[in-house]
Amino acid sequence: MRQIFAGMPWWVKWVAVPLIAIVVFGGLIASVVGFVIGLLFKVLVFVVLVGGLIFAVRKFLSSSERSDW
Repeated sequence: MRQIFAGMPWWVKWVAVPLIAIVVFGGLIASVVGFVIGLLFKVLVFVVLVGGLIFAVRKFLSSSERSDW
C-alpha cells in the first residue's frame, strides 16, 4: 500500500482519498454519529431523571421524618 501511494502527489493522499471515503461511507458515518449522539442524549436524560427521583425521595423522606403525626 505504501508503494502505491509513494509516487502520488500529496493532494491525492490527503485530499482526494479522504473525500472519496466520505462520499462512499458518508451515510454509514452519519448514521453511526447520529446513533452515538442519540445514545448519549438518552443516557443524559436517564441520569437527570434518576437524580431527580433520588432528590425527590430524599426530600419526601426527610420531610416525613420531621412531621409528628
